Amino acid sequence: MLEEKVQKNFLEEIIENDLKEGKVKAIQTRFPPEPNGYLHIGHAKSICINFGLAQKYGGKTNLRFDDTNPVKEDTEYVDSIKEDIKWLGFNWAIERYASDYFEQLYQWAIELIKKGKAYVDDQTNEEIRLNRGTVTSPGKDSPYRNRSIEENLQLFEQMREGKFADGEKTLRAKIDMAHPNMNMRDPIMYRIIHTSHHRTGDKWCIYPMYDYAHGESDSIENITHSICTLEFDIHRPLYDWFIEQLGIFPSHQYEFARLNITNTVMSKRKLLQLVKEGYVKGWDDPRMPTICGLRRRGYTPESIRNFCEDIGVAKRDNLIDYSRLEGSLRDDLNKRADRVMGVLHPIKLIIDNCPDDFVDELEAVNNPEDESKGTRKITFSNTLYIEADDFMEDAPKKYFRLTPGQEVRLRYAYIVKCTHCDKDENGNVIAVHCTYDPASRGGNATDGRKIKGTIHWVNAKDCVNAEVRLFDRLFDAEIPDKVEEGKTFLDNLNPNSLTVLKNCKMEKAVIGAEHLKKYQFERLGYFSVDYDSTKDYLVFNRTCTLKDSWAKQK
Repeated sequence: MLEEKVQKNFLEEIIENDLKEGKVKAIQTRFPPEPNGYLHIGHAKSICINFGLAQKYGGKTNLRFDDTNPVKEDTEYVDSIKEDIKWLGFNWAIERYASDYFEQLYQWAIELIKKGKAYVDDQTNEEIRLNRGTVTSPGKDSPYRNRSIEENLQLFEQMREGKFADGEKTLRAKIDMAHPNMNMRDPIMYRIIHTSHHRTGDKWCIYPMYDYAHGESDSIENITHSICTLEFDIHRPLYDWFIEQLGIFPSHQYEFARLNITNTVMSKRKLLQLVKEGYVKGWDDPRMPTICGLRRRGYTPESIRNFCEDIGVAKRDNLIDYSRLEGSLRDDLNKRADRVMGVLHPIKLIIDNCPDDFVDELEAVNNPEDESKGTRKITFSNTLYIEADDFMEDAPKKYFRLTPGQEVRLRYAYIVKCTHCDKDENGNVIAVHCTYDPASRGGNATDGRKIKGTIHWVNAKDCVNAEVRLFDRLFDAEIPDKVEEGKTFLDNLNPNSLTVLKNCKMEKAVIGAEHLKKYQFERLGYFSVDYDSTKDYLVFNRTCTLKDSWAKQK
């Protein structure tokens, strides 16, 4: 029997070829987030790729924070990033910060000045932008481009000493103002920012740009494969230029397609806007695509890792349907989530031929996909709660739930037959009456009659009250950023992305459930215990429905 050929992605092919040809002895990757926000599902893909490739080929992965912009960065984000990576199931070899290398980067900048490859520019950022030219026209040389090496060294030292105001001067690489790649047109290496840094305090007032710091940081750490998203491909020539000019370890950059998912946004700026303007209740709002938001909603690390593996690694950008993420989640939760019964829109079901003091203890399966989960005891009495939409007084022909004169099976319990209902003064149904067949314990008719409908229920005499939050996709539009003139992505927000239900009824098995405990509420979907839950007040988040409810809308 022939072995099945496993298809490799292009990054795996590159690494295997590099190892085979002896270009590298061991694989060293890195995950380099900027600590200016919380990680999202797009970062999860990058984490899985960088850590996954290193694991597969016996290498290591560093965690390096790109903390080169003190205005936007904070230790809050550093801590959240580390928590998210660990939650996803990965561990880094060493923890580093770009700020660890500030002195070395400064010395290398001096080296480039001495080689005539860098100069101090007095132009404003606006003047630099205007003089860069366009894709079809060359830029203009700065009037300060030909300063002497001695003057540049003196000015750069004075920049470090804090003798100039923010934006008064920059250090630029001297490359080619007519280069077809605009990133190579004398890019800025250092800018002045008089702001305290979350790690270095007020030691520095000049900070390296990402394009200058990143390649050199990779080189310092002997990163063999610097893997990033596709938008950085035009930055690669500059990445290589700095390394070549300095003659340091030749790290190399490789790009893959970033993750784009329907019905969401993954711009940090836009996610921050959603938080700051109150459209969501924080970075960990279960509607957010952040890893902490997905965790709070009830996602498992396994489901996210499986999703990232399923979508693969591509060289071209594409749009992944949100349903694939939810599908991965359903597959995982189906195997691990305990089953319980919960009623979200309760009405009473009164069994008239069942005595008031009657209590029956029944056995229910915890998870049919995992026999080791065993069974639990549920109680049955003459007063139950059922879902309001499981009763219809005047039902159509193919309605197989409760309606006068019709029988249904109560999950794990008995067959009941609806007789009538009680209504309030406004005509709303407040209770349904039925009789039960004592011989049908377990849900089977002794005379062989077929019951087409089965509904769930909870015992009104020992059930637990709970709050349930029904989350849906945050945006109605498949591509929220695609808007008409005069509108923004905010106009595509889904007004029904959150529905809060109070006074829901749960079977007593959920008592004492810990935060993030996963359940399948039978017939309803998958739910997770929210952080807001207390010993005396349970709050559940709907993680996802049992089926893709959006598929019908397309």
